[in-house]
Amino acid sequence: MDPEDAGWGHAALRILDLPPGGTHDFGSGDAEWAVLPLSGACTVRVDGEIFELQGRGSVFDGVTDFAYVPRDAHAQIASGAGGRFALAGAKCERRLPARYGPAPEVPVETRGTGNRTRRVRNFASADAFECDRLIAVEVVTPGGNWSSYPPHKHDEHHPGTESVLEEIYHYEIQGSGGYAYQRISPSRPGGADLLAEVRAGDTVLVPDGWHGPSIARPGHDLYYLNVMAGPGPEREWRIRFHPDHTEGYR
Repeated sequence: MDPEDAGWGHAALRILDLPPGGTHDFGSGDAEWAVLPLSGACTVRVDGEIFELQGRGSVFDGVTDFAYVPRDAHAQIASGAGGRFALAGAKCERRLPARYGPAPEVPVETRGTGNRTRRVRNFASADAFECDRLIAVEVVTPGGNWSSYPPHKHDEHHPGTESVLEEIYHYEIQGSGGYAYQRISPSRPGGADLLAEVRAGDTVLVPDGWHGPSIARPGHDLYYLNVMAGPGPEREWRIRFHPDHTEGYR
């Protein structure tokens, strides 16, 4: 899902399935990319560097290491045992160095309480890992809980309060038969409006609007990868909560 496919300007996501011994070569073009193992391990070669990603068995096994691929580069991803890998991307202006992101350095936080509790892995959040435009995090929500809640938005520029960010949700669900629900409601006349049942491997685009909740079926933990990017002068995640929901993250 490149910006041209989405009909917007910045955020991108590619999901790569590699068989044992498989390789994938790509040019980064005018975008920066984070190579994130969803399942399995891989080697990333870029700019003369070789990054050995230990990966993980699945997204529910914990934090993974990752690699940063800058714009205007050629990269190769190779996996001896095979696996599934996410390429979270954003069109950008600056060319930063290719880098390795160690799993132990990924900040993890708990948001919400009670049946709104979820765990956020801030591997490429605005204050955790330097990128030019890309912001990306992982969220794991226990079965039966509400996540991405209260509803919030980031589709207007209000300095210090709200930033303009396109957003992609990519879902994985633990266990067979699992599913979840995703709500997007309009923040403006004619804006995005969606209530969707999502399953493992599904992707939802958020060009604008109040988004949330993401509701996990009881007994099936919910994972989603958030990829965000926008045109603002600063790389920052500033959100505004829906005025009818004042709970915050407490």
